[in-house]
Amino acid sequence: MAKRAGWLGRLGRRLNRMEARLDERRAEVEAEARGDLPRPAAVERAPADPGSAAVAVPAPRRAPERPEPVTVVPWGMRVAAEVSWRLLLLAGMLWVLMKVISEVRLVVLAFAAAMLVTALLQPFVVRLRRLGLPRGLATAVTAILGFVVIGLVGWFVVWQVMENLDDLSDRVRDGINELKLWALDSPFHVTEKQINDIAKNLSETIGTNTEQITSAGLQGVTVLVEVLTGILLAMFSTLFLLHDGKRIWTWVLGLVPAAARPGVAGAGPRAWRTLTAYVRGTVLVALIDAIFIGLGIYFLNVPMAVPLAVFIFLFAFIPLVGAVVSGALAVVVALVTQGVFSALMVLLVVLAVQQIEGHVLQPFILGRAVRVHPLAVVLSVAAGGMIAGIGGAVVAVPLVAVTNTAVAYLRAYSREQLHTGPTPVGPGPHGATAVGRAPADDTGSGTER
Repeated sequence: MAKRAGWLGRLGRRLNRMEARLDERRAEVEAEARGDLPRPAAVERAPADPGSAAVAVPAPRRAPERPEPVTVVPWGMRVAAEVSWRLLLLAGMLWVLMKVISEVRLVVLAFAAAMLVTALLQPFVVRLRRLGLPRGLATAVTAILGFVVIGLVGWFVVWQVMENLDDLSDRVRDGINELKLWALDSPFHVTEKQINDIAKNLSETIGTNTEQITSAGLQGVTVLVEVLTGILLAMFSTLFLLHDGKRIWTWVLGLVPAAARPGVAGAGPRAWRTLTAYVRGTVLVALIDAIFIGLGIYFLNVPMAVPLAVFIFLFAFIPLVGAVVSGALAVVVALVTQGVFSALMVLLVVLAVQQIEGHVLQPFILGRAVRVHPLAVVLSVAAGGMIAGIGGAVVAVPLVAVTNTAVAYLRAYSREQLHTGPTPVGPGPHGATAVGRAPADDTGSGTER
């Protein structure tokens, strides 16, 4: 009986310990569900009963914690997402900027034209000042002479066109008749009835679209008013830029944050030097093109050789596209007035001069001052033409060249600041807008050179 009683006692104590462990486990599970239970040890040892071996009690297992969502996303996708929202922000900013520019396109183009004219005339102001003339008088003399030359060129072109208009009309009519006869004798089997039907359709189209032509004429009047307004804005802007260019640049520097002001103060004169080199080189190349192509047209007895040469000079300010358009215009005039042989000869002259321009003149004259890849030229001209028409195509390439120069200088300036501290990078700025790169004072005025 005693042995049986001892066995039953030990069994009861073991059952009590099991019940205690179950209660502890239940409490741990409830605490884990509430989230206030620390991670337990891997194995706990239950208190041993006297006379019994120690029992290893496994620690309660917690559910595996879920990782943060950002750690699950692959690194490449996270980088792409970061880049994407920044690109979207930049695209939105550019879209808003383009909308604003399109609304005030006349003012923007007038100021851009004033910048180009100022870059062309500013060296003359500097030379007159070195001769002892005051800034105001030097600016007035340069501006008056420049505007007079531009006006005389425009008047000469209009006068030549009006003087040769009757002769050109007669030659065009004779050329059309020659083309008609050539088409009749050509191997394309064109009949006179087909040619007459084409002429009749053109006449009917013109008669049917009289209202559209009239509205286009009214729009032409509106465009003429806008052009005159833009010319006046460009003239006034040119005067102020020639006279107060340094003070205007100092005021612009005052709008830049103080930390970035030294870098911008160094990039501005270099960008202006690039613009000046571009304008001078383009004018010289365009003048050479106009002279040699004009001489070729003149010796081939093509009418209006001088106005065509002036058109070639003006269209040369539109890179790549302008040369093609002006050359095609000269070839068409030669075709309808002198025939196929003269048109082919004019085409050869245009191609020869343009090849010399592309491979000799531009690399020699522009040199390394304006380094823009041909693909960038094509894309910028196309984008400028889509945004602002011919004016946008004219200012697109100098804008890209100036931006390229400024960005390259700022990148070099940042590297120099990072390694050696605030020391000058490259040659010192010069010219009418040259401002030292020393930090400006609280009023935003830089140190002038």
